[in-house]
Amino acid sequence: MYKIYGRIQSRASRVIWLLEELGQDYEWIDAGPHDPRVLDLNGTGKIPVLQDGDAIISDSAAIMTYLADKHGAFTYPAGTPERAEQDSLLHALLEEFDAPLWLAARHMFILPKDKRVPQVVETAKWEFDRSFQRMGQRFKGPFLQGEQMTIADILCIHCMSWAKSAGFPMNSDSLKAYGKRVRERPAYKKLGEMAKSA
Repeated sequence: MYKIYGRIQSRASRVIWLLEELGQDYEWIDAGPHDPRVLDLNGTGKIPVLQDGDAIISDSAAIMTYLADKHGAFTYPAGTPERAEQDSLLHALLEEFDAPLWLAARHMFILPKDKRVPQVVETAKWEFDRSFQRMGQRFKGPFLQGEQMTIADILCIHCMSWAKSAGFPMNSDSLKAYGKRVRERPAYKKLGEMAKSA
């Protein structure tokens, strides 16, 4: 059985969502960054961490890629043009959605107060929305790449939910409609139930 370490209100939710979509058994360990249980597995103390037998995998994108490849779902086969496009989307989302969200979070409440720069938050919001509009132009529907949902969709929707809670602008009607529709999936709704019980 898989073990996933991380808080539900963190990038660990991406992995949990995928495990739910895959119908895999897993144990969720509600552990924050630098928790001793996390540090025993990942010296950086960062979450999420996946334990699969003797294998320890960190970083949500790497974990999702591993699980999708292992179970042959929510991904395209390696060495295909579709997989190259999927990887392109995944990297773009990490750089253009996740990165400005994390930068803003650090300057809003994570860094020591004397290290926070409010202007950085506004710049991150502007940068995110510009990338969001470009992703809206790239969107094929009903999922990012068309008919098949992939791990890039999970990453995208997670970042959109994060952006909404952080008050980021999201000026793409097609992406907002897509986000609303995908959040109706039972596996996504399970995250909300877990958050209430945490």
